[in-house]
Parts: sequence; structure tokens; C-alpha cells
Amino acid sequence: MDYIFSTPDAIANIQGDNRTPNLSGEVRFYQKDDCVLVMAKIEGLPPQRSGFYGFHIHEGDNCTGENFAGTGNHYNPSNQPHPDHAGDLPPLLLCNGGAYMTVKTDRFTVSDVIGRTVVIHDSPDDFTSQPAGNAGMKIACGVIYQI
Repeated sequence: MDYIFSTPDAIANIQGDNRTPNLSGEVRFYQKDDCVLVMAKIEGLPPQRSGFYGFHIHEGDNCTGENFAGTGNHYNPSNQPHPDHAGDLPPLLLCNGGAYMTVKTDRFTVSDVIGRTVVIHDSPDDFTSQPAGNAGMKIACGVIYQI
């Protein structure tokens, strides 16, 4: 776990939209051999019934437009059904207005996702519905940039 204290290979600074202006955070990406450690620390999540929020990497390269339209769809370079998109990540779980999540994945490399976007949705991903898990509105976004 020494990489937790090292400089990440990439970061996405997360910001909410006009409905969630206090939502912010950071997602860090660490390339470790054939896997990527993804660490998210998010604050200001709006309360919702289940406490789970969809969390994905999207193919788009910007956080512009209504409902963050510039993020496009889930990052899915091999055209897999949901939830096998490379950008499908475990949900965030609300705790006192924030969330902290760490996951290790081999679905992509850090270099694959530089310039793409990280999106938080207002509902949990159901891991079944096509094409994107019925995770609801996009409420926060950040562009992944290399350190």
C-alpha cells in the first residue's frame, strides 16, 4: 500500500453541476504493473435513499453541456455489454455527505484513460440495465489528466 502515499500517475478533480455546487473531490489513478489503483475521495454528495451513487469512467473528454453531455457514454473500447465496460467501477457509498472508495482494476491502464472523464451519477448502478446500468443523472464530473 506504499503507493497510497506516492504521487499518482493521473488525477481527475471532481466538481458538481449547478444542482450540486458543493460536490467536489479527487480521483487518483496509480499504474501498478498490469493493474490500476483508483482512489476516490468525494465530499458534498446530496442525500438520496440508497446512499449509493453510480461511478464510471466515460469516453468523453470534457465536462461541458447540459447533464455533462461532453462526457459521452461509458468508456467501452471493446464494445462489451454493461457491466463489462472498461469504465464500469463499483458504486460510491455515502457516509456523512462524502464517499471514499479504492478499487484495483485491470480493465484499463492509466494511459488509456488520460483525457477521458470520471462521472458520478445520482442513483446506484443496477449492473444489469443496458446500455449503462440505469444510474440516473450525471451530477459531477472531472477530466483525467496526467501528473
